[in-house]
Amino acid sequence: MTPQERAEKSAAAIWAGDAASKHLGMSLDAVGPGRAVMSFTVRAEHLNGHGICHGGYIFTLADSAFAFACNSQNRLVVAQQNSITYLSPGREGERLTAEAVEVSLSGRSGIYDVTVTGDDGRKVALFRGLSRQIEGQHFEEDT
Repeated sequence: MTPQERAEKSAAAIWAGDAASKHLGMSLDAVGPGRAVMSFTVRAEHLNGHGICHGGYIFTLADSAFAFACNSQNRLVVAQQNSITYLSPGREGERLTAEAVEVSLSGRSGIYDVTVTGDDGRKVALFRGLSRQIEGQHFEEDT
């Protein structure tokens, strides 16, 4: 099995049970070894009191992309720590895209950077996620 096939099969297994991302209307646009791209359209129910996308939804989009990237090697991986910096607001009707990229994978620990962008390509947020591998796999694999 190629690394790309492993990433796609792992993503399919995760997506099957990912009610949170589906509930928010997210789509998994691309996945590969150590990377993932997800997006969603900001709707009225995602707006805060300032009329812009609530930061929690932006965080959730980035966190979901992070999850697919760090689980792309058919190992069960969870978040250990995350941080986000908001750079510009998301607007109603705008499609936000989160691209997660593996920065480092050493033993059971990983570091992933996620860039959230708006329709016009501007950076909306920068997210860093630290991951930790736990016991198990997403699917049985011939060794």
